[in-house]
Amino acid sequence: MDVFFREWEHRAPGETRDVGRARALADALGVLTPDAPVLTVVGSKGKGTTATYASAFLAAAGRRVCTVTSPGLRTNRDRIRIGGRAVSETELASLADALDEAIGTLPPPSDGYLSPSGLFLVAGLLHARRVGADVLVLEAGMGGRSDEVALFPPDVAAITPVFLEHAGVLGDTEAEIAREKLGVAGPGTVVLSAPQSPPVTEVLGGVEVVGPGGSGLPDRLLPAGLGRAGAELGVAAARRVPGTAEPPAGTLREVMSSVVLPGRSSRHDVPGSATRLLVDSAIDRTGVAAALAAARDAWGTVDHAVVCLPDHKDVDGAVAELGALPVTFVRLPLPHLRFTRPLPPGWDVVDADAITPESLATLGHRVVVLGTVYFTGRVLDAVGADTERLFVTSAAPRPS
Repeated sequence: MDVFFREWEHRAPGETRDVGRARALADALGVLTPDAPVLTVVGSKGKGTTATYASAFLAAAGRRVCTVTSPGLRTNRDRIRIGGRAVSETELASLADALDEAIGTLPPPSDGYLSPSGLFLVAGLLHARRVGADVLVLEAGMGGRSDEVALFPPDVAAITPVFLEHAGVLGDTEAEIAREKLGVAGPGTVVLSAPQSPPVTEVLGGVEVVGPGGSGLPDRLLPAGLGRAGAELGVAAARRVPGTAEPPAGTLREVMSSVVLPGRSSRHDVPGSATRLLVDSAIDRTGVAAALAAARDAWGTVDHAVVCLPDHKDVDGAVAELGALPVTFVRLPLPHLRFTRPLPPGWDVVDADAITPESLATLGHRVVVLGTVYFTGRVLDAVGADTERLFVTSAAPRPS
């Protein structure tokens, strides 16, 4: 997997990703102009849910869908899926070899690095071509106009809720960030959005808003909590992909009811113990509140929270929402993330390596795990969560 991270790991201080070089790489591999319609998901929160539900609907409609998301849930294989199933180790290794060879034909880096998310995106498009996928669902890594996903103008763009994130990188206000996200759309792109704040709504102008009920699916086929808005947006956007027919009712019910969302208020047993986890990739106060509410609805009470939020996330909001709950705060060993914000004196602070099944089992029987997707992915991996398939189709029986 060295090829995906090589240039990022050797980047100079202040160096940024080189989208132009990513374009040259996609061109060298023959995937700069995709063979299939593209649905692109951008936004600040809920992109993975939106991409998953869009992909499931398209699969129910009989489309062979390739989904590229960022980051992976447990492994890098999770970033590229066909029909909801992650690519195999052999397939990913073959894609890595193809990228490595093509990168060797490019001029050496000069204005930036090839980003991991951009390289997995290009690898996903290459895999889609190899297996004959007839529709692509692409999740932006970060941003919109400035993200490698903008190299592939979408037929449909879905904008999940936008809020102030990566301030100073994507923009200094919600409006500026929304403008950056909207920049992924081309002149012929159909753009749909989840309900937004007034500043974001003003930037998006006359974009079609998908509100509650906008997917046309019954409540039983949609997730509860904050994920519902993303799911409805994904389904509504999938319906607008060129060439997509409405699935038969039975097939739609079968596929959509099989959707799983690891790391989004998903519940998991800690092996060898009586401890149960609720894992949610919440990064702001609203998300933390929703995850805690889901846990209390399921269990009645929460014994402990394990939290990983770098400085640029809503640490203050999480602190306020967690209140007097016992908390273990986790720092990730990633040089691009900072963990310097002041924390309540009663919180335990540990490094990521300290989070093991054994340590989780000491925190109580009902533990909520909150934080970035990178962190929740590590926890899912630690407890052996099943992330191989996010939904099933009639051609692929539901795993036992």
